[in-house]
Amino acid sequence: MLRTVYTKCLRDQRRGLIGWSIGIALLVLLESAIWPTFSDMSGIQEFLKSYPEAMRKLFNLDQFATGTGFLNAELFSMMLPILFLVFTIGRGARGIAGEEERGTLELLLVNGVSPIRLALEQAAVVVTSVAVLGVVLFGSVVACSAIFGLGIPIAFAATGALSMTLLGMEFGLIAAAVGAATGKRVLALSAATILAVGAYMLYVASQLVTAVAPWGPWSPFHQAIAAGPMGAGLPLPLLWLLAGGICCVLAALPIFDRRDIAGI
Repeated sequence: MLRTVYTKCLRDQRRGLIGWSIGIALLVLLESAIWPTFSDMSGIQEFLKSYPEAMRKLFNLDQFATGTGFLNAELFSMMLPILFLVFTIGRGARGIAGEEERGTLELLLVNGVSPIRLALEQAAVVVTSVAVLGVVLFGSVVACSAIFGLGIPIAFAATGALSMTLLGMEFGLIAAAVGAATGKRVLALSAATILAVGAYMLYVASQLVTAVAPWGPWSPFHQAIAAGPMGAGLPLPLLWLLAGGICCVLAALPIFDRRDIAGI
């Protein structure tokens, strides 16, 4: 039954996942297509030096004249994190809370699926879905780098895709955990979104304000994108992204297990 729930959820969302995958690939393609024209422009370094130092640090503009730095600044600093978060938070909130609001959660529970195992299955769906997007992102960067001459090593593309995947995974699992604990999809969406916005604001402030800098490493965005993320290697803080989401799910399991579900 558990396997059926897991595969059914993935099957039900396959069209949406395909659409998101195509969107990610097209975004990388469009940005990469700009690179040949951009790289041929003269005076790029002088132009970049005119930016305030804080802005150059925030978006890694000092490396903007390389293919890796170009995509880091154009995609991995803001646009891709937003897309991955929108997808995973929505997917996580639709898990347990979505089933409960549609009135289908009771059917699953009365047919022998325990609350804890169901919550774990829904969390696995979030992990699998964002992992698919990560693989698509990795393949798109590698392919576009070869086509448009960005010169991005495969290892760099892998670390960039992994950072986006783990960032999305953490907040997606947070949304899933809140949805399981409360049964409210809107609350799950709101809580995860507020946390994501707050984490990003902390990251930005830590890059711009000296007094806030010591707090920056606490932000998941700092852990995911502060060093690139392409070309950053595999920094240990990436593990905190995964650990944070897992801890939230584990904390929500006993709450969901004890919670009264209407109609049971």
